[in-house]
Amino acid sequence: MAVVVGVMLLQLAADVVAARETARILARMAFMFFELPLLMLALSMAFGWSLRRKMTAGKGLLAGVGIATGFGCVFGILYGLAALRVPDLRLHMAAAGSDAIVVARSSLFGVLNAQMYFGLWALAVVYPFAVEGARVRDLEAQQLRSETEVMRLRAHLEPHFLLNTLNAIAGLVTDEPREARRLLVCLGDLLRDAVQESADLQTLDRQVAWLRRYAQILEARHRGALTFEWDVAKECEAELLPRLLLQPLVENAVQHGALKRTDRAGRVAVRACRKADGTLMCVVEDNGPGMPDSDVRAGAFGLQAVRRRIELEAPAASLRLESSPEGTRSVVELPRRANADLEESRP
Repeated sequence: MAVVVGVMLLQLAADVVAARETARILARMAFMFFELPLLMLALSMAFGWSLRRKMTAGKGLLAGVGIATGFGCVFGILYGLAALRVPDLRLHMAAAGSDAIVVARSSLFGVLNAQMYFGLWALAVVYPFAVEGARVRDLEAQQLRSETEVMRLRAHLEPHFLLNTLNAIAGLVTDEPREARRLLVCLGDLLRDAVQESADLQTLDRQVAWLRRYAQILEARHRGALTFEWDVAKECEAELLPRLLLQPLVENAVQHGALKRTDRAGRVAVRACRKADGTLMCVVEDNGPGMPDSDVRAGAFGLQAVRRRIELEAPAASLRLESSPEGTRSVVELPRRANADLEESRP
């Protein structure tokens, strides 16, 4: 409404500055103060009605044109009738001719003005609404794509873990059946937690507890060649992480790091602490030979999954790899803002 009135005032000022005919200026003023509020109200009500009825854009446009035409025609006829009694109100194009011609031309003037201001109303009201609607739909589509991709990553990740774990237990079935049975019970506990845990997020202490049971299976499978160390700060245990985020990092540290040592003294350390700026830092470190080509391990599915999940679920977070001949560190950092993003993403 304010935009349309502003344009009308500019037109009125232009007519005054250009010394246009008095009748034209009076006609614009009459339109502004009498017809315009009613026209804007009618168009807005019709727009809301069309949205509720889920009308197509074409039908909504025709409804708006019809309303503007009706209002403009009625106003033009009323103005023409007034001009018959007060000749000074006659527009230049309607100054001559019969009374019917004067009224008809005034009606045409009213219709044209109403259509023009209908167009301005559409630009001021409908266009921003349409742009905002398109933006919201794009965000919804993007969120849907992200959720779908997260589900796909998890669907790949959990069978991936299950397969590797079963392979680890299979190596114990013949030589140490009692230990294999114990580990199967441990695996059952892991799978029960994975199935029952439906939330997208879990606290760090729950994730570490799950990883400890997973580590028991790996240590039993590679007895004497693999050990785990745990150092999780107490104040970090309640922090939220995407579910099973650290498991691929642990698996990569074992398979591509600790077990690559020739002296069977592989070690994997899982640490978590809070930096001075409040950032949560989770580190999975191995004492393997390092990565001569960082792209080799970066191409592993587990790391790709972690990177992509961070991009989708906590864009403010980051994952980096630090490698040397003494080992490799996978570092996940979640600033305060990333934790806030995760809180907002909870259903």
